[in-house]
Amino acid sequence: MPITQNIALQRIRQNQISIGLGVQISRGPAIGAIGAAAGFHWLFIDMEHGATSLDQASAISIAALGQGITPIVRVCKDAIFEGTRALDNGAMGVVVPHIDNADEAHVVAQAYRFPPVGQRSFGGPAFAHGFRAPDPATAQREINENVLVCCMIETPEAVKNAAAIAAVPGVDALMIGTSDLTASMGIAGQIGHPDVQAAYATVAAGCHAHGKVLGMGGVYDEKWAKAYVDLGARFILGGADHALLLAGAKTRAGFLNGLLS
Repeated sequence: MPITQNIALQRIRQNQISIGLGVQISRGPAIGAIGAAAGFHWLFIDMEHGATSLDQASAISIAALGQGITPIVRVCKDAIFEGTRALDNGAMGVVVPHIDNADEAHVVAQAYRFPPVGQRSFGGPAFAHGFRAPDPATAQREINENVLVCCMIETPEAVKNAAAIAAVPGVDALMIGTSDLTASMGIAGQIGHPDVQAAYATVAAGCHAHGKVLGMGGVYDEKWAKAYVDLGARFILGGADHALLLAGAKTRAGFLNGLLS
């Protein structure tokens, strides 16, 4: 059985934009189908800020594998084990927040890559290979090639160390968490501030130097999203389910409430 292809990873390897749908309040497996129908390429199943359990994340992930969208989980920096279990149970990628230096990035890569790249334990390739596994060596090589590992850059220290983080083998992408970055800079919410523009340029240069992909989270403004895509951002968080639901609901309610005016 060929391994399930990672749509997000395929697109960024082809220098295409890969858009993620944030999953924070959704709990059912239909969210993957909705995301795919809307034109998203991957799910950002948020176990850092959302209340999603590992069991719920796995159910969403397993369903997504057959829905034309790639399931990726965000796990807390100090919850490595949740990421490995999510990968064992349907997820095709992991995003780890608050990575400030190469040593921390190395821990991430070691946890989520099989030898010889890392030290991930092999629990069987059931979901990635549709329960029809090749031999262990082939399975581990194919999973290493198809799982996406991303470190989030969210502090000035991380920006300074971006090139060193990007140089770590086994890391595919560096995503700037723009909201937390601006907060840590003392300019919360100012996504177009000159210091933020400089940070994006620095991280983009580090990614380019080491063949890694720049990611972008927390930027939905048309002007600045375009500016940062022009710098090379390709792995892009397109918004969370609750925010998109609220925006759509407000638009519809405003229209209906105004019919008699």
